[in-house]
Amino acid sequence: MSLGIVFLSEVFGTAMLTLLGCGVVANVALKGTKGNSGGFLMVTWGWGIGVFAGVFVAAKSGAHLNPAVTLGLLVKGSKNYAPNVPVDVASTFTYFGGELLGAFLG
Repeated sequence: MSLGIVFLSEVFGTAMLTLLGCGVVANVALKGTKGNSGGFLMVTWGWGIGVFAGVFVAAKSGAHLNPAVTLGLLVKGSKNYAPNVPVDVASTFTYFGGELLGAFLG
C-alpha cells in the first residue's frame, strides 16, 4: 500500500474522530445549543460514534488514529503497521504526520 493512501486515511480518520468527539462535548457544554446539559451518556455515545466513524474511514491504514498506537507497535517490534505497510522510518513519520494533521484539522 502506498504511503500516500496511509497518510490520507489517517488524516481523515483522525479528523473525523476529533470533530465528532469534540463536537458532542461542545454541544453538551455550551449554553444555547440543543444538547445543552445532555449529560455524560450523550458524551459517551458521541465519542463512541466518533471512534466508529474514524475507524471506518481509516480502515485501509489499520486505523491507528493515535500516535501512541503507532509508537506502541514500533516499540513492540511489530513487522507491519498494517497489511503491506512495513515498520520503517518513512512509514512511522507518515503515520505520525497524518495523525497530527488530522487532529489539527478536526
